[in-house]
Amino acid sequence: MADEMAEETHKVIDSLKAMESMEDPVARAAAISDVLKHVEERSPDWRDLRRKVVLDLRAEGVSYRRIASMIRTSLGTVQSIERGHAGAWGTKPRKKPDAKQEETDGE
Repeated sequence: MADEMAEETHKVIDSLKAMESMEDPVARAAAISDVLKHVEERSPDWRDLRRKVVLDLRAEGVSYRRIASMIRTSLGTVQSIERGHAGAWGTKPRKKPDAKQEETDGE
C-alpha cells in the first residue's frame, strides 16, 4: 500500500486545478457546475465502494486505526462508514419527532 496519493488521484486534482484557473469566468462556472453535478451523481456509488472495502477489512480483523491510515481518513470516519453513516447524512430519513415534541413545536 503506497503512502502517497495514487497517480489517478493526482490526475484528478491537477484537472481540478486547471479548471479553477480557466480565464473565462462563465466557462469556469459552467465547468464547476458540470463537475459538481457529476460528483453528486457518483457520490452514492463511491460511498458504497468505500464502505465495502471498510467492511471487508473489518471482517479480516483489521483495526479501525489501520483502515483509517490505509484509506487516508480519520478513525471516526471509518467507524461511521462501517455503520453506514459517513457522507450520507443528507440522504438518510430523519427520525420522526414523538408526539410530545410535535406539541412543543406547534406552540
